[in-house]
Amino acid sequence: MVLVRPKEDGNIGAVARLARNFGAERLTLVAPRARVGTEARRRAMVGLNLLKEAHRYSTLAGAVASSDLVVGTTDLSTGRTTAYLRHSVSPERLGDLLRTLDGRVSVVFGPEDNGLGREELARCDLLVHIPARRDAPTLNLSHAVAVVLYAVHRSRGGEDPESTPAPDRVELHGGEKELVLARVDALARASRYPAHKRKGLMLLVRRLLGRAAPAEAELRMLLGFLKSLSRNDRKKHGPA
Repeated sequence: MVLVRPKEDGNIGAVARLARNFGAERLTLVAPRARVGTEARRRAMVGLNLLKEAHRYSTLAGAVASSDLVVGTTDLSTGRTTAYLRHSVSPERLGDLLRTLDGRVSVVFGPEDNGLGREELARCDLLVHIPARRDAPTLNLSHAVAVVLYAVHRSRGGEDPESTPAPDRVELHGGEKELVLARVDALARASRYPAHKRKGLMLLVRRLLGRAAPAEAELRMLLGFLKSLSRNDRKKHGPA
């Protein structure tokens, strides 16, 4: 659980408790504005150890550097698939996706007053939005955390020996994912794809990979294909 610039002491403690309730392994604070003091400790309850051991970073990039999948949260969403920055999935869909994945997943929540900024949203591989009334779309930070964590926890369910086998689990590989993104960006530059469209393209590809959650073998095949394209382009046109 990653909290970006949280400003309420009590919310931080409540999130630590929820993280412990639903099995999150780590709490990270990015440039917190709140003093993590008595109220946070009081509300943490069973999550007190997570609160005491919370990691701190000055930037979101540093906080999620070791993550394989970065899930951001937003109170504004759109149904248009071309709106890459705000295109999101429901908490239930997120739970279904994570149920079959193995790896370090960071779920990022913005500050209570204005949520995650554009650059922070752009760093996320996938966005989740909690549907609410249009005239009151914003939830309290700890309440939003509760909804998302509950959906993820509930999707795991119980193992029924009478049911058909569960889907194969997919181990996430954040390093290979970032290499794919770097290769796509290099190809876009080499092909002289319009510079003003390149940022949107890279955000689109990141979102596609976030939703698809490809396995290591799939990422390696994709990397090989992109490398081949790059090599052939250099032979044809010479160095960019």
